[in-house]
Amino acid sequence: MIKNNRTVLIDKNPGRNSQSYGIARELGTDEELIHEPSVGVIGNKGDSQCYLGVLDKVQSIQDVLRSRIGLSDGKLKLRLVQPEFTVATSDGIRNGTKEMRYSLIGREITNDSLCEHLSASGLEGLIAVVACDKPPVGTLSAILEHNRPAIIMSDGSIRPGIDSVSGEAIDIISSYQLAGSSNEDLKRRIAMESCPGFGSCGGMFTYNTMQTFLGVVGMEPLHMVSPASQDPRRLNLFPEQLVEYLANLISNNITPREIVTRDAIRNAIIVAMSVGGSTNVLLHAPEIARAAGYADFYKDIMSVDEFNHLSKNVVPVIVDARPFGKFSMVDIDEKGGIQVFVRDLLEAGLINGEVMTCTGMTLSDQLDELAPPRPDGKVIYSIKNPFKPTGGLRLLGGNLSTDFSAVLKLAGVEGGLENNVFIGSAKIFDGEGALLKFLDTTPNELSNLDMIVVRYEGPVGGPGMPEMLDSTSRITAICREKNIVVGLMTDGRFSGGSVGLVIGHVGPEAAIGGAIAFLEDGDTIEVNLNNNELSCKQLDDPKIFSKRQQNWKSKIDHKNKFHPSVGQADTRLLNRMRCSAVSAVYGAGMHPNSLLWVPNPRDPEVSDFKPKNKFRK
Repeated sequence: MIKNNRTVLIDKNPGRNSQSYGIARELGTDEELIHEPSVGVIGNKGDSQCYLGVLDKVQSIQDVLRSRIGLSDGKLKLRLVQPEFTVATSDGIRNGTKEMRYSLIGREITNDSLCEHLSASGLEGLIAVVACDKPPVGTLSAILEHNRPAIIMSDGSIRPGIDSVSGEAIDIISSYQLAGSSNEDLKRRIAMESCPGFGSCGGMFTYNTMQTFLGVVGMEPLHMVSPASQDPRRLNLFPEQLVEYLANLISNNITPREIVTRDAIRNAIIVAMSVGGSTNVLLHAPEIARAAGYADFYKDIMSVDEFNHLSKNVVPVIVDARPFGKFSMVDIDEKGGIQVFVRDLLEAGLINGEVMTCTGMTLSDQLDELAPPRPDGKVIYSIKNPFKPTGGLRLLGGNLSTDFSAVLKLAGVEGGLENNVFIGSAKIFDGEGALLKFLDTTPNELSNLDMIVVRYEGPVGGPGMPEMLDSTSRITAICREKNIVVGLMTDGRFSGGSVGLVIGHVGPEAAIGGAIAFLEDGDTIEVNLNNNELSCKQLDDPKIFSKRQQNWKSKIDHKNKFHPSVGQADTRLLNRMRCSAVSAVYGAGMHPNSLLWVPNPRDPEVSDFKPKNKFRK
């Protein structure tokens, strides 16, 4: 039965009731509540330091929920369910290995497992503790699909390590950038010192890009984003607040799709630009938009032209954060948290403050209540005096990216863009493994203005679209040592910790016959930010293009219908990814061609809100 838009169990079958009574007894809740709407906590878990702090937070929230549930006045008359956990891999441990293919798939598995839990348990209220890179996005997607009251809390970042010799702050990227060093003692010492304690990666890498996104999109209270995982507020203060917020959401039937609207997603994308965020946001934002009911991110939320205009002309980078800067999220927290720069963006007219948030307040009202300090000018900068003059991300078209999916993290480029143009000579690798072998054995063969091309690593080709922190870190170290510029482009993706002239998500991908498959060693590759194009001079010639395309098609194994260079789909899960993956422009998830998008009826009109500063219609 549906009562006030909530699912209420009315079946009194003693067989089904027996376990419900048993669970109530074991959890210490009233047996008379077993037919009331259920509420619970979930957490993300996996093989990484990222997840070590999740269990304690989940238990703390569960204890508060239990104390608030009951039959007496003022109590929440709900059925409490036991905590559940999703699982995922560790990007930090698996980068550069074949297991990295499971990283992005972890987002999909989180969605699947949480969908099963929410739907089969009929949860009417949820608090989620999220960690690492991909599970938070899978969690939010499942929450949006379920569309019952819910709220998210980040587990928090790891605190930086300290180099015992230099005294400088270091992190996992510091270790990766030493991979090519011959000094084994140095590599071991930095590896031992880089990641003390626990928590997710602390720079403005993918984790903190997406936690900031979750806060700005309205599903996480802003003040809960930046504190470290080991910050005592996460155990002693935030659980009570989360339960209070959830109770309000349930009481007022405020659902996730009323929070994650078009304007809220636009806000979050603009903030991601302003923090020089990870390129992975352009895989995760389309997936979140899909789950929120928007069929096509670049049609329904923000066009490619608008994205590039905002990033180039309107939204500067306003944090000095790793990997392109000096500081980590814990430093941002010490200066007032992400709410400092979110308010600065709001006051500059760049984001819409009237959107609803999980706190029950609008974004503007939430910021008024938090009353954050002004930007300090060292860690957090203002729009008027930014850290970098343009936004951190740029989307590229051109004859190598006809999907307009290729993405450059402009904030991390360390050189090579003379007058916004890079022209290089292609050096081809079919798969990251071939590149890593080259970097291990013949790194001195890298020359200035080489453009490394790594292909067959897309959603279908990998399968799983692995990220390439190992490769990019080694190339960055070589470039700095030799004072040269080397680009890297791929149909795979990059870690949020990658820097350099690196371009990911090139689409269509090689495995399905994208132009990147037709490149040859020595081809001239141009990256032009004046017209936002990624192109190959040789492929402009229709005769050359046709000849190479036919040569590529002749090598396809017609038994399995793929080019022999694609990665092996040697598990059922990898095969599922290969058979159902969509392209990067749709989020690189596992969906059938119909994409299973559910229209969002609560958006009868598209808002006409536009950033006030130099916005191009």
